[in-house]
Amino acid sequence: MSKIPNWKAYLALAIGTLIIATSAIFTRLADAPGSVISLYRMGIAAVALAIPFALSRRNHPRLTRRGLWLGALAGLFLAIDLAVWSSGVNYGGATIPTLLGNAAPLWVGLGAFFIFREKLKPTFWLGLALAMLGALIVLGLDLGADFEINRGGMLGLIGSFFYAGYMLVAQRGREQLDTFSFFWITAAVGGLLLLIFCLAVGAPLTGYSQPTYWYLVMLGLFVQGGGWMLLNYAQGHLPASMVSPTLLSQPILTAIIAGPILGEWLSRGEWLGALAVLVGVVIVHRSRVHATAVAK
Repeated sequence: MSKIPNWKAYLALAIGTLIIATSAIFTRLADAPGSVISLYRMGIAAVALAIPFALSRRNHPRLTRRGLWLGALAGLFLAIDLAVWSSGVNYGGATIPTLLGNAAPLWVGLGAFFIFREKLKPTFWLGLALAMLGALIVLGLDLGADFEINRGGMLGLIGSFFYAGYMLVAQRGREQLDTFSFFWITAAVGGLLLLIFCLAVGAPLTGYSQPTYWYLVMLGLFVQGGGWMLLNYAQGHLPASMVSPTLLSQPILTAIIAGPILGEWLSRGEWLGALAVLVGVVIVHRSRVHATAVAK
């Protein structure tokens, strides 16, 4: 831990979490496809921080090939996650996709179990079951002949799989790279891959309204650049046991903000399901010693 006073880290964690909570709001307001929104979000952050990144590497050893590959792989997972999650926000509103997108620790635990052979406590499986029950409630599954499912929420849940992949790679990548280098390489590679994807599918990169461009800039500079950097700072000075549960307040903050700004109000059943998901994720987190913080 750093000798810098902890109050700065706590302040960075609080402000960073609040900033990240606005991510779904700006995404919802931006009138653009999810892949384009994610491209601007990662691309703007990478361009804005390119010079600081270059300066930070002066008088430092060259980055290892393994570190570069891990950073690139993390960028791939994060790009897919953001594109899918942003599309989910476009379909299903700000809150539900964000809530289910933060279910990534569940898949990280399962990945650690199957890939890294990590032994999981019985409480992990209890938390997983509770979170899955909550997800079913939130998604609105009706097991009768006709069933309706929240498409936006499902996309958020799918995105969480790829975010879990990012988190698993990050566990190894941060052993090879410092936080700033890992952050910038991930953003740069993710932005480049999203650009290639958007060009391949013919997604329009320009021609949007002025407000949409402002929302995209806010996502790139304010959310991805500012919010994520504050959280990375907090992660470097506070234990994961403090950071991860705090970040789980993000969907709640998003729901509170989305109500008056977007007119999106959760029903009583959705709040019940959301609570079950969050409690389940907290139980999963506390059951694992080496948990990783999440944020959208």
